[in-house]
Amino acid sequence: MNMPAKVTAPGPLVAIGGAEDKSDEADILRRVIGWSGKAAPVVGVITTASAIPDVVFEGYKETFETLGAAEVLDIRVRDRADAAADVFVDMIGRADVIFISGGDQMRLTNVFGGSATLAKIRARHAQGAVVAGTSAGAACQSQTMVYGGSPDDSLRKGAVKMAAGFGFVDGVIIDTHFLQRGRFSRLMEVGATNPGQLGVGLGEDAAVLFEGDVIRAIGPGHVILVDSSSITGSNVFDLHDGEAVTVHNVTMHALISGYGYNLREKRVLGPNELAQMSLEQSDAYP
Repeated sequence: MNMPAKVTAPGPLVAIGGAEDKSDEADILRRVIGWSGKAAPVVGVITTASAIPDVVFEGYKETFETLGAAEVLDIRVRDRADAAADVFVDMIGRADVIFISGGDQMRLTNVFGGSATLAKIRARHAQGAVVAGTSAGAACQSQTMVYGGSPDDSLRKGAVKMAAGFGFVDGVIIDTHFLQRGRFSRLMEVGATNPGQLGVGLGEDAAVLFEGDVIRAIGPGHVILVDSSSITGSNVFDLHDGEAVTVHNVTMHALISGYGYNLREKRVLGPNELAQMSLEQSDAYP
């Protein structure tokens, strides 16, 4: 009798708002390591976005080793040639956790776009590896990526700069350092021009885990959701660049660890409902 082929589920996808705790506590990074399902996983750290890759890598290497990583790989992709190099493709292939650091998200998309290394990240994620990113490494995960715009006066047409991201997750646009840098107006303008996309504003030391239609908030900080799907009006299509935007009936939610959101049903999920969902998933996939 032929047994059905085992289908590997995609691995966890984690977006972190930046400035996450790297101490012995390290709540978010400890979870990232744990979701690999291995007692001593191999972690690959990608520092492409950073202008100080040596410093950034050493900080994460120390933290991940403290948290139990068997090996921390320095995936030092700095340019397009590196992104095509077999040595880095092979390192990504070995990693149980692929972690993308902060910095400049446009550098990430410029260097990795259409490359063999990005294809390998997608393949490893499809095979079950954890993909996580912080700050720029989180902002790049959505199909449409925010890469600039003043937090002081972003409710003007064209003030928020957007480009194509990696598209690891659909239906959302991610912004980071959200509360600390006052970026509410950025996602308000994003919502006016992209009302079908949920704005996910990640505070520092806060993160989300994407699980199909469900977003789970994790970490000590806040996750702010900006839902523009039910806006009743905006003048954005009548404006020239730089003119002030009006937008009506935007819905916002502030989530903390233990809460979640259903993208399809557009509603907040409480701790009890999330706990029940986890039980059902563990029953279905022992």
